[in-house]
Amino acid sequence: MRDALERLLALGAVAHEPVREFGEGFVGASVVDPFGNILGIMQNRHYLEVLSGR
Repeated sequence: MRDALERLLALGAVAHEPVREFGEGFVGASVVDPFGNILGIMQNRHYLEVLSGR
């Protein structure tokens, strides 16, 4: 997730909300893109468990 955030910033986005935990296994942040749009990104550890069939 932090890699995705760094990539967005490198492409010209500006940090809007810092990386923070929303609950157990949920981490997110947001940026403002060069056009003024707010883009949120989130990592959900539980979704990866669902994908792996656990």
